[in-house]
Amino acid sequence: MNIAVGSDHAGFQLKEQVKKYLESQNHQVTDHGTFSEESVDYPDIGFPVARAVASGEHERGVLICGTGQGMIMTANRVRGVRAALCFDEQAARMTRKHNDSNVLVLSGWRVSPEDAVKILDVWLLTEFEGGRHMRRIKKLDDVTS
Repeated sequence: MNIAVGSDHAGFQLKEQVKKYLESQNHQVTDHGTFSEESVDYPDIGFPVARAVASGEHERGVLICGTGQGMIMTANRVRGVRAALCFDEQAARMTRKHNDSNVLVLSGWRVSPEDAVKILDVWLLTEFEGGRHMRRIKKLDDVTS
């Protein structure tokens, strides 16, 4: 799978580990930064990743900041992105099955590297159920205001 990743300074360490794991699983990974723990504004990273997913350049995206809140707010402002902040495997499973999430957001402060791998595996392998859920996704995508 072709995956865009990005983080702010608070998520940098976890992003590096996530990137390494994804590459070890033979995913094609494009890193949109940041590339150090030097302070950076999360929208400067979140928007390029979200736009890359929305445009179809990448199939999925992974964003990480301290709480995850800044990145999810950023990503969900991009039309066609359904970003989900997940702290466990159940949330990851349900956001794929019912919401067809295409950007996973993690908290660099609250998610361990071991848990991140578990969450990622579930999120990447779970298929969207479609059906009644498609109607709801269409309502999200149809919003113009």
